[in-house]
Parts: sequence; C-alpha cells; structure tokens
Amino acid sequence: MSYTAPVKDMLFNMQYLADIEQVAQIPGFEDAGLDTAAAVLEECAKFTEGVLAPLNFEGDKNPSSWKDGVVTATPGFKDAFHQLTEGGWQGLQHPQDFGGQGLPKTIGAACMEMLNSSNMSFALCPLLTDGAIEALLTAGSDELKAIYLEKLISGQWTGTMNLTEPQAGSDLALVRTKADPQPDGTYKIFGTKIFITWGEHDMAENIVHLVLARVAGAPEGVKGISLFVVPKFMVNKDGSLGARNDVHCVSIEHKMGIKASPTAVLQFGDHGGAVGYLVGQENRGLEYMFIMMNAARYGVGIQGIAIAERAYQKAVQYAKDRVQSRPVDGSVAASAAIIHHPDVRRMLMTMRATTEACRAMASTAAAAYDAAHHHPDAQVRKDNATFYEFMVPLVKGYSTEMSLEVASLGVQVHGGMGFIEETGAAQYYRDAKILTIYEGTTAIQANDLVGRKTTRDGGQTARAIAAQIEKTEAELTASGTPAAQAVARRLAAARKAYLDVVDFVCSSAKASPNAVYAGSVPYLMLAGNLVAGWQMGRALLVAQELLHKGQDEAFMRAKITTAQFYAEHILVRAQGLRDGIVEGADSVTALPLELF
Repeated sequence: MSYTAPVKDMLFNMQYLADIEQVAQIPGFEDAGLDTAAAVLEECAKFTEGVLAPLNFEGDKNPSSWKDGVVTATPGFKDAFHQLTEGGWQGLQHPQDFGGQGLPKTIGAACMEMLNSSNMSFALCPLLTDGAIEALLTAGSDELKAIYLEKLISGQWTGTMNLTEPQAGSDLALVRTKADPQPDGTYKIFGTKIFITWGEHDMAENIVHLVLARVAGAPEGVKGISLFVVPKFMVNKDGSLGARNDVHCVSIEHKMGIKASPTAVLQFGDHGGAVGYLVGQENRGLEYMFIMMNAARYGVGIQGIAIAERAYQKAVQYAKDRVQSRPVDGSVAASAAIIHHPDVRRMLMTMRATTEACRAMASTAAAAYDAAHHHPDAQVRKDNATFYEFMVPLVKGYSTEMSLEVASLGVQVHGGMGFIEETGAAQYYRDAKILTIYEGTTAIQANDLVGRKTTRDGGQTARAIAAQIEKTEAELTASGTPAAQAVARRLAAARKAYLDVVDFVCSSAKASPNAVYAGSVPYLMLAGNLVAGWQMGRALLVAQELLHKGQDEAFMRAKITTAQFYAEHILVRAQGLRDGIVEGADSVTALPLELF
C-alpha cells in the first residue's frame, strides 16, 4: 500500500509541544525554525513516499541473501541507499564540521520516523550508523574522527554495533572477544559477534564495526570491556580503501520480521586477527557503547511510532474499502464499509490515539535533547538532560509495546484477510515484534527506569514531571470545555496512580527488590501512558485555541477528539497498572519454581 507521511501532525508537535522556535534560539540552530522544519519534512516525505515505501513489501518477499560470505541486499535497496546519501539524509543532525547539516534532533526525529514508516528494514542501516557516529564524536580520538566521521556522515560508509556473543545475550559482562595489543598501537581482534544489524551488505563501500572486546589482563565483568573500531576494509593514509580486514560474515539469521535487514554473525580473527583501533581508553568500552545504545534506544522508540503509523494507515484504507454488514444503528440500509461499525471505529481510534500520543511524547523529548546538548546555559542543559534521560526508557519501552498493540489491531481490522500475507497487514505485526527486544528488552528499559531514573534520586525527577502534569490539568480544567475537563479528570487519576507507584518503588526498592522489579514493566507502561497522555492534553489545549481562531478546523477538531479518546480509553488503564504493581507484587513470585 502507499504511505503518506503525517507531516502536518509532526509540524504541529514541533511548533506547539516541542517549541521549535525556542530550539532555534540555541546557538548553532538559528536557521532551524519552523520554516526550515517544514521544508525538510516535505522533502523527506517525497523521498520516503516515492522511493522507500514501494520497496517495503518487496523486502519482505525477497530479503537480503547470504552466499559465501557475501550479503546482497534486496533488489532496489542499493539504489535507494545511494539516493539517501545523495540527499544528505544520513548527516541531517550531525555536525557541519564533518559534513553534516547540523539540524536539531527535533527535526531529525521526524525524518527518522518517515524513514522507518516507509521501510523499517532499510532504515535500520542509517540508524546504526547514527549510533556509531555519536560514539566516535564523544569518545573517538582526533585521528579516528578525521578518518571515519566524514565518510560515515556522508553515508559513503556505514556503521554497526557489535555487542553481544552467543554465550552473553544481554549480559555483556560475559563478552569474551579478545583484543591483543600490537607494537604499532593497534590491536588484533579475535571472537564471534551475533545479531549484528546490517553487519554485512553491498550498499556502501565500507562498514565500520564498533566492537566490544577484552584486552589481555583486563578486569572480569563489565569493567574490563574496551571499544574498538574495526573496519571491513583497511583505510590508507590518503583515505582510500586498502586490503580486506580479517572480519567476515559467516551467516545471517532467518527472522520472523524485518527480513530485508541482514542480521549477521561476524567472525573476527580467523586469519591472524582483525585490526582494531581503540576508542578512548581501555576498559571504558561499555561506557562509550552506551552512548550508541542510548541514541539507538530513542531511535527504536521512533521505529515503534513509525510502524504503528503505517499499520494505522493501512487499516483505515481497508476499513473504508471493505463492505460488510449493515450498521447497527440503521444509518445505512444495505451493507456498508466496515468503518461504519462501532468496534472498528474503536480499534482505529485506539491505533490513531496511541500513535499520535507517542509521537508527541517523542517530539517533546527530542527538543529536550537539543537543549541538553546545545543550550548555552548550564542549568538549562542539566534540567533538560535529566528530563530527556527519564524519557528515553518511556519512548523506547512504551512506544514499542504500543506498536505491537497497534499492529495487532491492524490485522484485526482486516479480519481473516489480515492473516493472509499478501494483504500486507501481517508484515507490520511481524516487523514490530523485534522493537520490544533489541537495544534492551522492555524489562531492561524498565529496570533502567526503576534503578537509574527513579530510585537513584529518590523519585525527585519522577515527581517533578508529575508536578508539570498537574499544571496542565489545571489549564484543562480552567478552559471549561467538556473535552478538556474529561481529559483533566483522567489525567489527574493517572497521575495519582503514577505517584503511588513512585512512592512504592522508592520506599521498597532496597527492602523488597523482587516486589519492585516484578512491577517494573507495568511501571514503565504506566509512566509512558501518563506522559503520552499529558502531551495529548497539551495538544488539546492548543487545538482548542487554534480552532477558536478558525485555523484548520478539520485537523483541530480531530486532534481534540483524539486527545479525549486517549484519555477515556487508554489513560484509564493506569489505575489497573497501579493496583497490580502496589498490591499484586507477591503473587508474581509466589509460585514455587518446580510448579512452573
């Protein structure tokens, strides 16, 4: 099916929730106001709708293939990747010093959504390259930056993350890939890495692997892991490519979704050792890799929003076309399109509301990232960094779990035809599943939310966000409209449920860690639901004001209705989550292990 980028909704979020004009006051972003955002998004929409979207179904039918160590991308992908690099899309939000466009994340995130909505398998390649760029910008030496950044930012080369191994899974303390120091300052890398997204392909001239490994004599556990740059092809002093490095793809995985994205098993050092270059200092590799992972976690949350949007668009199209049964209210005498039926409307509204709410939350978080990294005032940077860091597990965890629900509803709207692969609805469901797993499962995001983001400061950040939400509730109540008051009531109830959980987490984490972590994922889902609902409340206030001024009446009415639906049908889940977390912890671990 065709894809239409939701540019109007993205620009609404940027202008009124993320405050793009305020972002444009930050030094370096002076030319990145609303007009620039609109121009960039329109161009991105043309590329994603016209070039990438038509390749999405093809990639599912004809995935990337492996033969004798060589991976060939889906037909059409290589040309599309060339157009991506020619358009400068890889360098959109990277520094101008290395050839990027230097635009804020507030704009970049919207473009990232379009790339992933149109073709998630394809978009994974530039997503991983973004992470490699971020790690080198933060921890790479001047020499490494000079060699690699310009080529990565241009898209001439791509980047990967090489974290886990067959025995390690998510426990990177078990990494055993080794790095032997050489007299010339390089290292020889030996080991096997698995689940390497776009770890081998034919779309770019070179692939720059960022690899976790242990130097001989390093401490055990995560404190003994270092990070290395290991290029597929060696780079000569003049920047040209030299001999093939000793890193090879020995297989790619056969997956339930994102089939066009090759997930590689890479072998390092079978022929004397792959040449690697240390990033930063020895034994600080995990610290540096988390820079990549944090960037990727936010990006995965955007992927959840993206796949939900695509599933929603397809479901709406089908619901308008599929004729079946007479409406229960008798409004149509004969069989009508199924979009007339109340339960189909409920499903479509659930899909629409959750997608818009998560998009609003992610856009607001992106603006906080821009202020945290670039604002001239130190306190503003600190405050925004704290907010953004709290948002990352919510954007990643809630948006990806939400995408599964939305994609599943998309299949349900199609009925039996949704179960048929040729229809295309099932692909979004299959593709969405990986999003709750990679870059840390939902449970890992939830553990981060509990440990690093809530208990570490005694719930201070969590409660500060609740205080901001309470202010929005007051504004909604004061506006006096039935829709605003309905949202205010539900928002207040969800906030109180959230604060009960924050109190429980902070008071019980040390004394009863099993009880707290048994409810960590429900806590993440409650927090994500609340913050997304908060953004919909803010959006409703803006839409009411603009509607009163006569601006874009259809869009504003739809935004108000969608916000009210979110409050009345999705925010109301908060109380049940609260009860399970605070009052139901014991039953999670009560059953003896031998009875499972």
